[in-house]
Amino acid sequence: MPDEKVHFLKTQLIPLLEQVDGGGQGNWGLMNGQQMVEHLTDSIKNASGKLKLPLVNQGESLEKSRAFLFSDKPFRENLKNPLLGETPLALRKPTMQAAIRKCEEELHYFFHQFESNPSLSTVNPIFGPLNFEQNIQLLYKHALHHLRQFGIE
Repeated sequence: MPDEKVHFLKTQLIPLLEQVDGGGQGNWGLMNGQQMVEHLTDSIKNASGKLKLPLVNQGESLEKSRAFLFSDKPFRENLKNPLLGETPLALRKPTMQAAIRKCEEELHYFFHQFESNPSLSTVNPIFGPLNFEQNIQLLYKHALHHLRQFGIE
């Protein structure tokens, strides 16, 4: 198990998100800082099984996506998520701080879910069924992508 990735998600991600300007634009993409945090929160909710999304990737494309996920290659800039529209989702939380607290709450829930049920598998719409270690890889890679987007490295 990549303990450094678990450690990063448990102890470093939230303080790094607190450095992001909630209303500021990233170096690429259309989301502002708070929209990005709310987007990461949705990703964490999907990883815990709380947010169920349809599998949109199948066959050879799914195999290629999974091979990428388990590689050390980062997500590329301006990567389009097939589940998101052309414009960012409306803000759901009144402030950036509230969005970060919700993200932190969902991280705790994610870890609790897998501690309570180590054999749990959740379905990611792009990468298919993922166990704990695979979800950690995805959440870590996804978080680094968005931190880079907002100049936090």
